[in-house]
Amino acid sequence: MQRWQGLKDVPTGWGRSVVTIGVFDGVHRGHQSIIADAVGRAAELGVPSVLITFVPHPAEVVRPGAHPPVLTSLVRRAELVEELGVDVFCALPFTLELSKLSPAEFVHATLVDRLHVTTVIVGENFRFGHKAEGDVGTLQELGRRFGFSARGDHLLTEHDTTLSATYVRSCVQAGDVRTAAEVLGRPHRLDGVVERGDRRGRELGYPTANLRTDDWAAVPADGVYAGRVVLLDEWGRTAGAPPLGTAAISVGTNPTFDVRQRRVEAFVLDFDADLYGANIGVEFVARLRGMERYDGVDALVAQMALDVEQTRTLMQ
Repeated sequence: MQRWQGLKDVPTGWGRSVVTIGVFDGVHRGHQSIIADAVGRAAELGVPSVLITFVPHPAEVVRPGAHPPVLTSLVRRAELVEELGVDVFCALPFTLELSKLSPAEFVHATLVDRLHVTTVIVGENFRFGHKAEGDVGTLQELGRRFGFSARGDHLLTEHDTTLSATYVRSCVQAGDVRTAAEVLGRPHRLDGVVERGDRRGRELGYPTANLRTDDWAAVPADGVYAGRVVLLDEWGRTAGAPPLGTAAISVGTNPTFDVRQRRVEAFVLDFDADLYGANIGVEFVARLRGMERYDGVDALVAQMALDVEQTRTLMQ
């Protein structure tokens, strides 16, 4: 799969293509359905499929400070999209200038002039152009003018709930990582670099990898979780590496020791190597309990032992 950092990377002599557009944060099952439709249509026509996402999230440009929690890093998003068979992943810089383009200007400058689009496939709630003036109907009208077809796929729903990134974020923020995984089609994962902590876990017999995440990462609600840790390469890519192992994961402060800094710490079962400086991904499979304050170290260690055994049993 080709990775473009904007339309400046479109090769000379680029021909026709099928394009799908959206933020696609999380690449959840609803996104996967739209992307599969675009990939299938491209195969029918014998042309490349192009997925356009935006960096940063458009909300941060239009309403500074409104950036939603991020479910997947850009690197992870590209990996997931590649697995779905997309030919080109285009991370389009979303600027104030881009946000001010009318729907027709956006379509001509992006889809027609540079990508020579033959078909555009988006979700039925797709909006674009200045102040989100354009919708699927606008896109179809512009397609008739510029010579391409466009359609808006129905959004997936389950139990009367639309599968969306907003819904997944709400599940993650509530600690409901099981439902989040059902919508995503895989466990929610936080990627980051292991940094030095206060080493208190090692002193208690449970050394943890302290994860430094991006500022906008979608961190689950405070509590203890069962999950896995995977090793990433220096660019944050999974690169087919096997999981490091099952992990008991703590999210939040440490009220027993009056620690106020919110942390994500993973204790990898049956693993002794120092992960300091490594890029890892922490996958959240199930929430075990909330964050609690204990009367002394012995009570805390006893609970940690129970958490580890519950994690081991659950993840078998």
